[in-house]
Amino acid sequence: MRHDLPFAMPGQVIGLFGGSFDPPHEGHVHVSREALKRFGLDRVWWLVSPGNPLKRRGPAPLDRRMAAAQALIRHPRVLATDIEARIGTRYTAATLEALMRLYPGVRFVWLMGADNLAQFHRWQHWDWIMDHVPIGVLARPGQRISARTSVAAQHYRDAKLPASAARLLGKADAPAWCFLNVPMRDVSSSEIRARGDWS
Repeated sequence: MRHDLPFAMPGQVIGLFGGSFDPPHEGHVHVSREALKRFGLDRVWWLVSPGNPLKRRGPAPLDRRMAAAQALIRHPRVLATDIEARIGTRYTAATLEALMRLYPGVRFVWLMGADNLAQFHRWQHWDWIMDHVPIGVLARPGQRISARTSVAAQHYRDAKLPASAARLLGKADAPAWCFLNVPMRDVSSSEIRARGDWS
């Protein structure tokens, strides 16, 4: 294991929360805390991405976003990391494949908001992701119906765990996913940028 990568023990369940974090905000913190509690995770890693391939305009510089994320998150079991830049991946499937190779025996759960599930079928190798890593979906305001009727939700409807079994997600064999309605903070990075609070 390279010394500049996050530490994880075989048998641990690590939630991976990917995004540009441009900027990070209290909504990200809230989702991470809920995921730890509701999905029974040992840790959550924020994967602060080099850039989102689905967005035309690039985010703020990575070192700035990393510094802001590390300053914001004050939870002993949540870590902000630039691991994608360190291992040279940009797409989620490639990142997951590399992490599974780098961390044998560690169980990963991909975390996403319901808005991402709604357009998940546009991600590169989205079905490979579903087939290899359990997915925890946390509802955001206004996104519940479009997420539940999405291509991914329909295609993998037989792999859905009930909310009452959410704590089993990390130990489940993929494909497995769970959709949780949780109290959400209605704040977004795009709103913060639009207000000029992050420029």
